[in-house]
Amino acid sequence: MRKFIILILFIPHVSSSQNIDFVEYDLDNGLHIILHKDNSAPVVTTQLMFHVGSKDEDPERTGFAHFFEHMLGEETKNMAKGEWYKILSANGGEGNAGTSLDYTYYYATMPSNSLRLGIWRYSEILFHPILNEEEIRIQRGAIKEEKRLRDNQPYSRFLEYIQKHLFKTHPYKEPIIGSIEHLNAAVYEDFLNFNAKFYTTRNAVFTVAGDIDIEETKDMISYYFSEIPDKPKPEKIFPRESDITSEIRVKEYDPNIQIPAIFLNYRTPPMRSREARVLDLISTYLSTGKSSVLYKKLVDEKKIALEVQAVSLPLEEYGIYAIFALPLGETTLDRLKSEIDEEIISLKSDLISEKDYQKLQNIYENNFVNSNASIEGVATSLSQYHLFYDDTNLINSSIDIYMSITREEIRDVAVKYLNDNQRVVMDYLPENK
Repeated sequence: MRKFIILILFIPHVSSSQNIDFVEYDLDNGLHIILHKDNSAPVVTTQLMFHVGSKDEDPERTGFAHFFEHMLGEETKNMAKGEWYKILSANGGEGNAGTSLDYTYYYATMPSNSLRLGIWRYSEILFHPILNEEEIRIQRGAIKEEKRLRDNQPYSRFLEYIQKHLFKTHPYKEPIIGSIEHLNAAVYEDFLNFNAKFYTTRNAVFTVAGDIDIEETKDMISYYFSEIPDKPKPEKIFPRESDITSEIRVKEYDPNIQIPAIFLNYRTPPMRSREARVLDLISTYLSTGKSSVLYKKLVDEKKIALEVQAVSLPLEEYGIYAIFALPLGETTLDRLKSEIDEEIISLKSDLISEKDYQKLQNIYENNFVNSNASIEGVATSLSQYHLFYDDTNLINSSIDIYMSITREEIRDVAVKYLNDNQRVVMDYLPENK
């Protein structure tokens, strides 16, 4: 089953304890190539990432990016429907695909002696896609079933509700899975146009990481990708949101939950900004680990919450910062809100202690050592840093940015963004049956 990515998965902090060497270049048709050689194990990952997510859709045709994740991952001119994962498994590999608000990707991890298979497979998506009306009908049905299964899971809808209330004009307001009504209303030409616009060489990056010979891999890539036609990179212009100037309180309901939750939601800067990284640190300070400020206070000491978490979701155009908590016993959502607000006020009023600051630095140094431990993770980081930051080497240098953030910056960013009059407070409630 494919992963249905919610952007919580995309928080690209840091890389590994040693520099990750890579080679990057462009083919004549504009496809960006990144190669990373690691001969420590006979494994390789091939990954094709497109700079197209749900935010790039026509507002009357939502769900297309997720639809094409399914569609292009299936049949091609030289790959029969349903055969790819059988072939991959038979060769000792595994793979998946995913869609986010900002990107779509496909990857396969396999023994390095199957490298040519992985390169050929993803050239097929660009060179020989099959878009016919029968397959469109089948994929519509598959997405309807996926949506039904997801909607029946507890706490599965909160992100789309947050998006709906934080964004009124920007396409981030739409859920990744989109509208079934829009997919049903779409005609064949709509699908052809979306594919032709976004699934092109200049709107993609192809990354190979693992047990490879660089020159041999370049030759294979040239053989399979170089004849794919060059098309212009799509223009992307998005509407801007008006500032939130007073607290908005909303209620949303989920028939699959018994315990309510409260969400404090803030619209924050895009992922490329330094402030987005500061907000990452703030979320770690507030709720990462049992000794974090909110967890220790609400769960351990006062015993008024089952869970509390602050999450920074860095996106290309904006960010989403959310703090949520589940009450314990008779605790009200307003009580949780007040307790959380006390810590936000403290964060904005005083510098965090030197001890807590050192703890944050230690956590991020540990992330630097431990993250991107897999070849697949390295490939994803390389692709994302190129696609969204125009700086692939951030896989090595991102840690330096985090380590340079000061206590004063933590306070100042909290003052700037974590304010009552800049947020949406959402009561996420069980639906009365």
